[in-house]
Amino acid sequence: MPHSTNREMILGIVVGTAGISLLLLWYHKVRKPRIAMDLPKFLSLGNSLDLMTLQDEMPSGQGTTAIFQGRQLQILEKLNELLTNMEELKEEIRVLKEAIPKLEEYIQGELGGKVHRISPQHRARKRRLATVQSSATSNSSEEAESEGGYVTANTDTEEQSFPVPKAFNTHVEELNLDALIQMADNLRVNESRKVESFELLCDHKEKFRDETEFIWRFARAYGDMYELSTNTQEKKHYANIGKTLGEKAIMRAPKNGYCHLWYAVLCGYVSEFEGLQNKINYGYRFKEHLDKAIEFLPEEPFLYYLKGRYCYAVSKLSWIERKMAATLFGNIPSSTVQEALQNFLKVEELQSGFSKSNYMFMAKCYADLNQIDNAVKFCNLAALLPCITKEDKDAQKEVKKISTSLKRSSQSPELSSLCYPVASC
Repeated sequence: MPHSTNREMILGIVVGTAGISLLLLWYHKVRKPRIAMDLPKFLSLGNSLDLMTLQDEMPSGQGTTAIFQGRQLQILEKLNELLTNMEELKEEIRVLKEAIPKLEEYIQGELGGKVHRISPQHRARKRRLATVQSSATSNSSEEAESEGGYVTANTDTEEQSFPVPKAFNTHVEELNLDALIQMADNLRVNESRKVESFELLCDHKEKFRDETEFIWRFARAYGDMYELSTNTQEKKHYANIGKTLGEKAIMRAPKNGYCHLWYAVLCGYVSEFEGLQNKINYGYRFKEHLDKAIEFLPEEPFLYYLKGRYCYAVSKLSWIERKMAATLFGNIPSSTVQEALQNFLKVEELQSGFSKSNYMFMAKCYADLNQIDNAVKFCNLAALLPCITKEDKDAQKEVKKISTSLKRSSQSPELSSLCYPVASC
């Protein structure tokens, strides 16, 4: 599930500002010598025109005519200078626009190439990673609206974006759809066997690529691979292809809640690699499809956990973050800590002990609402659950921070004693 923090929007603005600075730096280094526009002079033209008043007392007769004509000539000269500067400005903007597509190449040249080390758990998939890396250079993050109204990458087709072998295994066991689905679901229950589940689905993609139940599971498997990967380019490819599969699933089965669920999740993953505007767009898309998934799957706890995460992140945006985002891109979603808590409580109602992360966020919410006893209670419950996934380990670190913060802010010695020692993962 998405690991973006509640500061991602302001971070996007900072990153965007840094990108513009790099662009201007590069532009001034490579642009052809030309007469640069004197911006202070340009801005002062209006003041100069204002100073030229024609209401001063002027002599009568021919002297008046000569002075008036002189003033007219002076105004015309100023207007001509203004038009000339505007033409130069337009030319500067045109050249700048032409320079933008080459920005990425320049940045790579300035910063130097970085070697990404592949994690040991992915060495067994070396041939597939080679394909990912070779296609990464041609992948574009530009977005376009599809006919169904979804945001899709330019390299939307699975084969074009991420060609995978027809079969990972030399001998592929022929399975019917039900048997394949059951096997894939059983494999991914174990964190260490999610790669096997993914490869099993890859082995059968040609046979079942038009089956809805297969497609959304395949999208989910790409999400699993996103989570397992430690390489940025790998993660980006898994996220983009998974999102494309999720969109395909929704097109085929618009009333299937799982299709909406995994499309929403993959949109969250893709947003990690986008600028601020696309992050906000994907945020709207995430919420839209999450609500649809809840409509079709009202008893699925994972959906309420995701919605609680979303509400909490939105509720923690500062005033300046909201103001900046709203100024740049219009209204942004609003939510409260109380709304986030209601979703986390719904998860616990549907499945007690759903996850360490759910307890951790409940503790956060109660701490924010100054309900210290409840915050301590859910810190303790979170600490009792085992650490299995990376998300569990991240949650455990947060639980430690919350517990420490609660102890420090506590005014009574009795309250500190309520906290169990937080175990390490």
